[in-house]
Amino acid sequence: MATTTRPAARSGGMRLHVQRFGTFLSNMVLPNIGAFIAWGLITALFIETGWITLIGDALGYTGGYGFVEDLGAWGSGAEGTGIVGPMITYLLPLLIGYTGGRMMYDDNLRGGVVGAIATMGAITGAEGTPMFLGAMIMGPLGGWSMKKLDALWAHKIRPGFEMLVNNFSAGIWGGFLAVIGFVLAGPLVQAFSNLASDLVDVLVENSLLPLTSIFIEPAKVLFLNNAINQGILTPLGTTEAAEVGQSILFLLEANPGPGLGLLLAFAVFGRGVAKASAPGAILIQFVGGIHEIYFPYVLAKPKLIAAVILGGMAGVATNLLFGSGLRSPASPGSIIAVWAASPPSALLGVTASVIVAAGVTFVVAAFLLKLDKDDDGDLTAATAAMEANKGKKSSVASALAGAGAARTDGPIRSIVFACDAGMGSSAMGASVLRKKVHSAGFDDVTVVNKAISNLTDDYDLVVTHEDLTDRAQQKTGSAVHVSVSDFMSSPRYDEIVEMLKRTNAAPTAEAATAAAAPDGAAVPGRHATAPAADGGLGRLTGDGHDAGSEVLAVESIVLEGTATSRDEAITEAGELLVAAGAVDPAYVQAMHERETSVSTYMGNGLALPHGTNEAKPAIRRTAISFVRHARGVDWNGKEVSFVIGVAGAGDDHLKLLGRIAEVFVDPAQVARLEAAQSPADVLAVLGSLQPA
Repeated sequence: MATTTRPAARSGGMRLHVQRFGTFLSNMVLPNIGAFIAWGLITALFIETGWITLIGDALGYTGGYGFVEDLGAWGSGAEGTGIVGPMITYLLPLLIGYTGGRMMYDDNLRGGVVGAIATMGAITGAEGTPMFLGAMIMGPLGGWSMKKLDALWAHKIRPGFEMLVNNFSAGIWGGFLAVIGFVLAGPLVQAFSNLASDLVDVLVENSLLPLTSIFIEPAKVLFLNNAINQGILTPLGTTEAAEVGQSILFLLEANPGPGLGLLLAFAVFGRGVAKASAPGAILIQFVGGIHEIYFPYVLAKPKLIAAVILGGMAGVATNLLFGSGLRSPASPGSIIAVWAASPPSALLGVTASVIVAAGVTFVVAAFLLKLDKDDDGDLTAATAAMEANKGKKSSVASALAGAGAARTDGPIRSIVFACDAGMGSSAMGASVLRKKVHSAGFDDVTVVNKAISNLTDDYDLVVTHEDLTDRAQQKTGSAVHVSVSDFMSSPRYDEIVEMLKRTNAAPTAEAATAAAAPDGAAVPGRHATAPAADGGLGRLTGDGHDAGSEVLAVESIVLEGTATSRDEAITEAGELLVAAGAVDPAYVQAMHERETSVSTYMGNGLALPHGTNEAKPAIRRTAISFVRHARGVDWNGKEVSFVIGVAGAGDDHLKLLGRIAEVFVDPAQVARLEAAQSPADVLAVLGSLQPA
């Protein structure tokens, strides 16, 4: 089993690093996208083949164009260098370098200034090539190195000399880095750009550029689009556009056609939630430019990756056929942004590439969807199947981590929806969630969206796509984290509203008394975790009704577990459930099968082994078993002291896990379980899981 989990861990780790790198690059580019748009509009209007001259020639105008020629630096009457060239040569790279330096110095302006100085050296050291890659290197290097240098003499400067030291140190170090950029970074980036440009030329000349969709489209679905677009395509495309007026590279990733075709196929041939949500997703994706909206549809049915790949290839081939491209990046990837960035001569080809890409994707996706005759097409169910097949996080794991459990440390006042770049999917998700939250009457709860890299640990609840949750948790360790797979109609949104109803409700007199009691929560603002008549952990009985067998029987409590390995511990916990008459013997094997796909280690020394969804028929009633291992059990490299076997009839397991979570996030309750001398001591902590 170790050999099957380690490669997956390496793969996930590599993807995580690429996602971080993509976010790092996008955080330098996206704040300055307005400058790119301004340059693109100025270029579209004032160059010799721009819209102004195109319209003038079409109307038969034969006079001079005056200041238009000056701004575009063309024609016999043009003076100076115009505005188009200096913007791409100096303004855009300096903005990126400044942003990167400021970002690396913890949003300190000082880092931005040094980063811009260092970038200027790279700009002047190159032979006319726009230094976007150089800015992405020298800017962060300037900010990071300045931060390290300032730390050397922090709190050691005599009063009155701070400004003198700060100004001279930034100037001296910035000047040094500018020289380094001129001598090393500029020429090296120039050589790399030339090599990459030659490679693109080879692909174009041999009609091989459509093959890039084989890599780009799957990478987009895995949220690596920022690394591809901002790190590779935008710098190369901008260089090419500066030389020839347009670049096809801007449309390799940003073409909205494949996503449009996929969502149209779901709208016509899909089923369930996927079919119902697709029309709204089309508007968000095609007009709003949020491509992330269609990613879950592909993840729910991985075979559809073939449809977007073929659609992407068709779109690239169409642009090659028409010789079309964009003047500047289209961000977000909306059809409006695509048309705005299209040169007049390329507008027909660009539009055709979107239509062809959408058409090919629609036909292939429709065919694949029609093959799924026995599939109800429900997006939520498909996501659950994906978790089991791919070993993604399950609802069980996210429930204990806080995705489905009640918050126990006070009301939730601030919610942030975070994504890779802080735009796109997070803006849409925050909008949907904000409407649900405010419609439920929680107008005092703020719901905002941010990039993961900009998160600070002062939010109460963080919502992310399941593939990005790990990164968000690193930035906001004290918050409740909710993972979603569907941005439009995720059931997690309703769970958040239900969570707010529990955590933000005004405390009753009984609750206030319990909070002040010696056995309750001693910290002000923290809810009581000791069992109460109808609060605390609440009651839960087998099969979801008041009468029935005990959820945790005395006979199912073992204080000295005998297992010495993970598999033995699972068997031990499972056999206790069998002995209690809660499950059939086959359920124990299902518990082992679940462990091979999704680890049930939950942290804090706790593991919650349970069966697969397919093993539900083997459950006779809801029950848990409790085994304590004083010496600990190795659980995939983690030490486990408590093993709680779970068998939940219907959705009872979600309630169980939420309530178990309330216990194990409280150190005082965990300490009581560690010190328990008898089953009665365990029941004193978990007793509220019992019937009345």
